Amino acid sequence: MAGTDAGHEVVVVRPRKVLIAAWVGAVVTVALFVAIAAVLPNVQTGVYFRFADQVALVVLGLFIAGGLLLVARPRVKADAEGIEVRNILVTRRLPWALVLRIAYPDGASWARLDLPDDEYLPVLAIQAVDGQRAVDAITRLRALHARARAS
Repeated sequence: MAGTDAGHEVVVVRPRKVLIAAWVGAVVTVALFVAIAAVLPNVQTGVYFRFADQVALVVLGLFIAGGLLLVARPRVKADAEGIEVRNILVTRRLPWALVLRIAYPDGASWARLDLPDDEYLPVLAIQAVDGQRAVDAITRLRALHARARAS
């Protein structure tokens, strides 16, 4: 979760349960599509499935699995200079001076960075389903933020 480089703390956070669920879902999806593709030519449906149809089903399963793995992508990497938030598609690096606070609103599924002008950036790497891991991550990020803002 975190590393130290000559007294320079780096906090890295990734979701745990979503990561596991995404990989299990991707593997099950590919296995299911491969099994269906293997069985298709032998089923008496009145429709003739060719090799190209089987390949297309496997490729479709791979695309769906890839989409499922996108939810395993979020990560937060923070150090004394700032914080890098990688969500599903977009990565943003912000200096601590732009981050007003690291919030976890009541009932929220994930944390967020409160920014100036009533803007915020969701932090999908810190999720409520991770329980104590999420609490520890928020605590470490807030401590790093407080030290950076104090200096």
